[in-house]
Amino acid sequence: MDKPDQSAGVPTGAPSIRNDLVAGFLVFLIALPLCLGIAMASGFPPVAGIITAVIGGVVATWIGSATLTIKGPAAGLIVIALGAVTELGNGNGSVGYRRALATIVVAAVLQIGFALARAGALGDFFPSSVVHGMLAAIGIIICSKQVHVALGVTPEAKEPLHLLLEIPRSLGRLNPEIAIIGGASLAILFLFPVVSKRVPVLKKIPAPLFVLALAVPLAHVFDLEHEHTYTFSINHHDYKIGPNFLVNLPGNLLAAVTTPDFTAVLSGTSLKYIVMFALVGSIESLLSAKAVDALDPEKRRSNLDKDLLATGVGNLVAGLIGGLPMISEIVRSSANIGYGARSKLSNFFHGLFLLLFVAFLPGLIHRIPLAALAAMLIYTGTRLASPHEFVKTFRVGREQLLVFVSTTVVTIATDLLVGVAAGIVIKMVMHVVNGAPIKSLFRPDIEERSLGDRVVLRIRHAAVFSNYLSIKGRLVKHEAKHVVVDFDHARLVDHTVMEKLHELRGEYERSGRVLEVIGLDRHRSLSEHPLAARRKIALERAGSTP
Repeated sequence: MDKPDQSAGVPTGAPSIRNDLVAGFLVFLIALPLCLGIAMASGFPPVAGIITAVIGGVVATWIGSATLTIKGPAAGLIVIALGAVTELGNGNGSVGYRRALATIVVAAVLQIGFALARAGALGDFFPSSVVHGMLAAIGIIICSKQVHVALGVTPEAKEPLHLLLEIPRSLGRLNPEIAIIGGASLAILFLFPVVSKRVPVLKKIPAPLFVLALAVPLAHVFDLEHEHTYTFSINHHDYKIGPNFLVNLPGNLLAAVTTPDFTAVLSGTSLKYIVMFALVGSIESLLSAKAVDALDPEKRRSNLDKDLLATGVGNLVAGLIGGLPMISEIVRSSANIGYGARSKLSNFFHGLFLLLFVAFLPGLIHRIPLAALAAMLIYTGTRLASPHEFVKTFRVGREQLLVFVSTTVVTIATDLLVGVAAGIVIKMVMHVVNGAPIKSLFRPDIEERSLGDRVVLRIRHAAVFSNYLSIKGRLVKHEAKHVVVDFDHARLVDHTVMEKLHELRGEYERSGRVLEVIGLDRHRSLSEHPLAARRKIALERAGSTP
């Protein structure tokens, strides 16, 4: 393999273009079924997901600075999009779709405003336990809906908890041929990581491609193209089957263009979804961009404000012509890096391949069974809500698990905004119980001393997620070679601050500087995890609430 180009911009050499072309094509193979599945799970037409990915690749590429990220629709926004279509349509999917597009457009304008106001730091505000709890809830909600699709059953329930409870009933009523397609697709997705470890060459082939290689021929064998009834030999029951179990696309891309309906955009329901699209979409995108930066072999760092601007502009265009909201998507982005991408050209090529495929080969997309797409979403959902995430959070600290689970449960029972708000409130209450003065939750008390090339920031009272942006602001304004953060006078240092400072220390090291954290000797770690929250031992001896 050619040595990576060390430039921060787009490499111009032929080897880089070749690598980006190959990576873009392989990511396109992953993105195609996922974009279709995410759109359908969101209550949007299947082509809406393709429209968003095309805009994310062909348009947003040239605005954002996140070098190796892939922009497109994401599973994390399915719950919001489906809720917008359902609530704004009042039972009419077509009306709900167009009104949801209007909320996406207004949310995109807000995102552009965030970017111009340099709100890229927003990704550092939310505690990781709340964010992961939100994502776990989204994963569970996705699974609760898509299991029924993979079984070929239309559930009676609408809400996530009821849908979960209805899964046993759907298993008893499954459509055998559809369930075979869904079950086989799931088996491939779950077994692929295990098999590819033993056969390394398989790692170069996207797992969704194997799913389609099996599911499309099975759909042909079961003759899903034509509506008919068949008798299953085991139970001798009759089942209906037909084209409604396949992806349905318009004849051409122009026919897919749909304009937003702004008539209800000022309603309370619309405003709720505008806020959710803008906030959740921005947070997810920023966190993904930061995660992709950490995976970049050349350790390039993105301008998060500029990347948020690209997301906002992309969402504005997508919303105006019928697409889903987009973010910097972590799964496709990490695959992009794994396939050898060198620059942002890979994102452009991925979007271009999608555009060409939908423009010239829409008939092939129509042959994809919905059960196969549902299986891909179930697999994505199980990764978001994996038991491993719960165990990992518990290892950081029991208090983190409480916030994580609370956010997950409240989100499933209500909605994303309420769930995230509940997680943040619980987190703050725990900080106060653990000794943080209320006045310090948002405004840290920082004493600063400069000693030549060495700057010392002594933080008093508390260093927690809600005041970390102020702490970081004081840190980044200094260009000293050696910056020291002293927590000796802090009663509490939470996990989010420990985690963010750990990330920041890595950035300092890559730039030839030093970020040193001191003053934690008299603090008790709330778990054995190296980045666990720390509480002042003196407070415990004085009889404070543990």
